[in-house]
Amino acid sequence: MLEISEQNGAVVFTVRVQARARRDAIEGLWQGALRVRLTAPPVEGRANEALRRLLAARLNIPASAVRILAGERSRTKRIEVRGVSREQMHALATTRG
Repeated sequence: MLEISEQNGAVVFTVRVQARARRDAIEGLWQGALRVRLTAPPVEGRANEALRRLLAARLNIPASAVRILAGERSRTKRIEVRGVSREQMHALATTRG
């Protein structure tokens, strides 16, 4: 199950990123974190930006509502998303693709 906390009107959760994948996809859960594959390389913030865009597109919110709180240079990141509920995040975690 995706571990989600709520603070200041936003949901906060952990993402485990695999950069340079064949396709951009949300692959379910990995040890309590959302597992995400990105085609972008982890260079010059490109994977981080791709992650923000992918989450925003899947949640139907602007990319500005997605913020990386911690782990910008790591595969494991803490993400804050404004404008979504805990239930929407759980639904996203259970869908693949």
